[in-house]
Amino acid sequence: MKSHEIDYVIHGDDMQLVEVELDPGETVIAEAGAMTYMEEGIEFEARMGDGSEPERGFFGKLIDAGKRVLTGESIFMTHFTNHGRAKSHLAFAAPYPGKIIPLDLAALGGTMILQKDSFLCAALGTKVGIAFQKRLGAGFFGGEGFILERLDGDGLAFAHSCGTIIRRELTGQTLRVDTGCIVAFTPGITYDIQAAGGLKSMIFGGEGMFLATLSGHGTVWLQSLPFSRLAETIYAHAKSGGGSSREEGSVLGGFSNLFEDR
Repeated sequence: MKSHEIDYVIHGDDMQLVEVELDPGETVIAEAGAMTYMEEGIEFEARMGDGSEPERGFFGKLIDAGKRVLTGESIFMTHFTNHGRAKSHLAFAAPYPGKIIPLDLAALGGTMILQKDSFLCAALGTKVGIAFQKRLGAGFFGGEGFILERLDGDGLAFAHSCGTIIRRELTGQTLRVDTGCIVAFTPGITYDIQAAGGLKSMIFGGEGMFLATLSGHGTVWLQSLPFSRLAETIYAHAKSGGGSSREEGSVLGGFSNLFEDR
């Protein structure tokens, strides 16, 4: 199915949202709960499947839903269609601070591999599936499991990530990356996992026990701050009682903490 041709504008810097313009009859698909606002004329419906293969029956859609469960996504996707007579707009935002990456699938060879939970929305006609990692090391230690998301089509899709986005073009060299920092890559990239170094470095180096290796020819998108790392930092800070005093960071605040429970 040929994808619908949609226009877009990305607003913001660190808390971005993408505003999509739909002509009458055009549709965009998105993850449940990603919509921020929509104008008059647009209606939405939760469906089982991405709509890229309308001839598939109930059991085919059920299989697709099962695949989405494996990636940790909702069974249903939301389809937004402009039923009005004029252009209309709607916007989508990520659930945490970061950047939105526009992906022109036609210009990128028709296929993209994404870290699970990175997909935000896409033009109708985009097939949202899964990509199994063939290497056992990548499956057990890659941080993403055996399964990544796979987008196929010829239209626009949007991914989101946490922190700053870096785009790298690989022309045969190898890039070693923290396993949680990978956002997306093209199929010409080989993905594997290797030990971070010697035993002492693996235990005390602070970089984790394993690193991802990306090699081949293609494009890679990396994020500076994996959401899992951000969540762990916030949890550790809250668990230790940090931020409980309004005078945190001041000399008086340090003394007041000594006596607040006495």
